[in-house]
Amino acid sequence: MPASESTLRCLWIARYIPHPMDAGAKVYSARLAESVAATGASVRFLGFGRVSAVPPQSRIEWVAVPGEKRGRAPAFFSTLPVAAATDATSAFATELDRQLREPWDAIVFDGYGTGWALERCLAHRNRHASAPPVLVHVSHNHEETLWRSMARESSESMPMRIVHWQNYIKVRALERRIVRNVDLLTTITDEDAREFRRTTAREASLTLTPGHAGVRTPSRVIDARVPRRVILVGSFRWVLKQENLRRFIALADPVFAKHDIELDVVGDVAGNLLNDLQESTRATRFCGFIDDLTPYFAQARMAVVPELIGGGFKLKFLDYIFARVPVATLSQAAAGFPAAIREATLARDDFESLIEAIVSHIDYFRELNRMHERAYSAAESQFDWQDRGLWLQQAMASTRRARPGR
Repeated sequence: MPASESTLRCLWIARYIPHPMDAGAKVYSARLAESVAATGASVRFLGFGRVSAVPPQSRIEWVAVPGEKRGRAPAFFSTLPVAAATDATSAFATELDRQLREPWDAIVFDGYGTGWALERCLAHRNRHASAPPVLVHVSHNHEETLWRSMARESSESMPMRIVHWQNYIKVRALERRIVRNVDLLTTITDEDAREFRRTTAREASLTLTPGHAGVRTPSRVIDARVPRRVILVGSFRWVLKQENLRRFIALADPVFAKHDIELDVVGDVAGNLLNDLQESTRATRFCGFIDDLTPYFAQARMAVVPELIGGGFKLKFLDYIFARVPVATLSQAAAGFPAAIREATLARDDFESLIEAIVSHIDYFRELNRMHERAYSAAESQFDWQDRGLWLQQAMASTRRARPGR
């Protein structure tokens, strides 16, 4: 029976169980998988982590891979990029082989780091040639571009820059291999889709920008009662995020201190980096991970997205927009948003001009209120997770029906 006429069975291979959702990539994986399951599809999700952290109302069947990921040091000697090499444990391979004993209508590779599983899934597809599963790559970025940028722009020591270049070469090879072998490719922005077309001559099947499932603030007025404060939310465990944070704060903190502007950095910052930044900053406060951002948004006049290195859609944008916090951003960091939303931000091309614009606008209440009103209005009906899940489920089902002989 065609997948559209029965329950589509989907095996979802990920790097981790994405709960708690304390990073943008986890939010995207969890929400997209849940929205596919909400269409009536049967989704079994594999990854490292704890199933106990999953909300009880989840529609997904969660399978936690036993054991831990590999250390980063041994991964450097693998032919796989670090993200894939750390995940490719014997325990994960054994669990995947066990799952592949069953027939599947679709198999999802969630992010390029799951590419280590590609050969096993291709073999599974060949074994079920009469009713092969649709192989799907849910990409989070055009990783080749992202890692090339990281290798070029890194301000770290020469040995670390060499490590980044080596990882870039491995990322490029693995990502291209995944894209050329799957049946469906999804991207998070149209910009990423163009890059895949350029590097692999492969057309993306559909663009799945994130949805928003968080709080929506019905109204807000920014005036002198709101502190002269800027907020920066993120998870700063990843080397690219850390590099962006380090560079921005080095330039912004002395300027903000001079103009009596506070900067709240909300999210986990790696220990060594946190210590270094705390010792060298005056206007910046490091708040750590916060479950409920609502009071922090209410006490900020602006939010900043200083993503100089790294592409893709920034989920924090939606949190800011729906909390009615005006957004200051680097122009290239607004990928994936329609023009109406981009025009409602304070966008500049480099850190220096972005910081200058924040300083010049921090007391301009009329403009700040106009920005958040326009952004909210432009985004209000465009970011629904339910739509994304339905589009992906339909694409998997139609691709499966189009197989020769079906």
